[in-house]
Amino acid sequence: MKCVICHDEWMPKMSFSMLLTLQQSDVCCSRCRSRFVLIDGHVCDRCGRPTEQNVCADCMMWQQRESALIKNRSLYVYNDWMKEVINRFKFRGDYALIEAFRHEVCAFFYKHFSADMFLVPIPLSSSRLAERGFNQAEAIASLLSLPMIFALRRIDDKKQSKKTRRERFVGGKFCLINEDVAEKRIVIIDDIYTTGATVHEAAQLLYDAGAREIYSFTLVRS
Repeated sequence: MKCVICHDEWMPKMSFSMLLTLQQSDVCCSRCRSRFVLIDGHVCDRCGRPTEQNVCADCMMWQQRESALIKNRSLYVYNDWMKEVINRFKFRGDYALIEAFRHEVCAFFYKHFSADMFLVPIPLSSSRLAERGFNQAEAIASLLSLPMIFALRRIDDKKQSKKTRRERFVGGKFCLINEDVAEKRIVIIDDIYTTGATVHEAAQLLYDAGAREIYSFTLVRS
């Protein structure tokens, strides 16, 4: 078979347990897989950043602002390899790359969150959606067998990657649309957690609309 990332031919290792459970073999070759770095060890209780502190400096600031977000958890480190793969996925429209993350996303997500939650993918603007052809946050959410609620609409069209750190902290990126989130336990889904401004703003809107508990999950923590 061909690796979904490098497209080289390779032969995945099969195990007896895979045959018994009909588990799908890895779509990513061992060379490409080894270049992804999972977040491991001690992390910030609030945002999941690798740190020796219980709560990092950024999260202390969010606590002072009385953020509605209970915690974030992220799966991978944003190293040079992940940056290259994310660029292909988001900006070159290589949707098939999402399959490289399926197994680890599911295992990690259900380790930190329960199966009675609703997923709210961070939306793209209509122009960005037309440009890319898909919403990367929705693609990540689709790997999980949980209901999605499309409760937010983006009103800020400037790319997050083009913004300064100060600009990312300024609100006004989203508005709430007519979706019922009252009393629901919600996990916001996005691709990358950088400053946290995106998920914190989304969490506040959902909290104001009556959501009971709000968490977030991102594929990557920069």
